[in-house]
Amino acid sequence: MRIELSYHAYRRMRRRKIHLEWVKETIRWPHSTRKIGHKYYVTRKINGHTLRVVYVKEKHLKVVTLYFK
Repeated sequence: MRIELSYHAYRRMRRRKIHLEWVKETIRWPHSTRKIGHKYYVTRKINGHTLRVVYVKEKHLKVVTLYFK
């Protein structure tokens, strides 16, 4: 599965020190998943914090944004 990051998501990932591997794990093995419209909201506990990744399915999975909740 190919995962693309939007420029916004890439900047957020760098600023918040979120590792790409954490993003991939959250998408592959989420603890919870919600679909609203065409966006998927997935969450996973990482190091005692909840990581939320928002993505859309286009040609590939495209991460729109991500943050710790």
